[in-house]
Amino acid sequence: MHRCSIVVVSLIAATSAHAADTVQPLAGEAVLTPHISGYGELYLGGLRFVGDDYTTRAGGGAARVNVAFAQRWNLQGDATYDRIWGHYAPLDDTRGAIHFYYRDPDRFAAGAFAAYTSFGIDSAVTANNYAVGPEVQLYLGNLTLYGQASVGQLTINDFHGDQWGVHATARYFVHKNLRIDGELAFNRTNYGMNEDVFGVAVEAMYRFDETPWSLFGRYQFERTKVETFARDTRANKFVVGLRASFGSGSLLDEDRNGATMDTYRPASVINTK
Repeated sequence: MHRCSIVVVSLIAATSAHAADTVQPLAGEAVLTPHISGYGELYLGGLRFVGDDYTTRAGGGAARVNVAFAQRWNLQGDATYDRIWGHYAPLDDTRGAIHFYYRDPDRFAAGAFAAYTSFGIDSAVTANNYAVGPEVQLYLGNLTLYGQASVGQLTINDFHGDQWGVHATARYFVHKNLRIDGELAFNRTNYGMNEDVFGVAVEAMYRFDETPWSLFGRYQFERTKVETFARDTRANKFVVGLRASFGSGSLLDEDRNGATMDTYRPASVINTK
């Protein structure tokens, strides 16, 4: 009996020692295990061209899914739809993108993307374009800096125009479920003359704690200039929207471990990557 007690005590001691040696995850430590996450969102608002007496309606949505594999390699797919309608003939924009990148959620993400877009007027496709390029994100505490560059081509029937562009975003997390974004974009299309599109946007998003639901509001200004025209076109866009996320616990978690990549979506639907 005494010998049996010694064996039991020895087993308990060995088990306790093994448990003590097991590395426990720290609170707030970035998730590195493979997982699937993403979100879907819808928005509605209005767009007004400077100098115009009419405000046209704007709406759309997006779905993004990110698959993390081999711990730090990621593949993300995007599908988005944007439409303006009302006073003018409806314009719509349907696009898809894929992102392949490496991510250390404590430091950075870097990779490449490819995007394809079709533009329509009254449900008839009139143009399409593609864009490819590198992208990188830097994670600096509560701040995420995101840079992207691209080259591509716009096609209208047998007509082709070469494109290039840059896109930059800063995301600041006031806390894990309150995010404020600033965004800049520039895109040039050359089809015998240069057409330049410059965009700037600000956005605020709040996710309700312990739920998948987020609300957001966005303001976007866009200026389009064709070099042979005396005047440019300027537009202001205001929207509000609702997002439903899965596979993430907060907006900060989504940014560092989930579907964090995107592409610029123009206020006036057309003329950009």
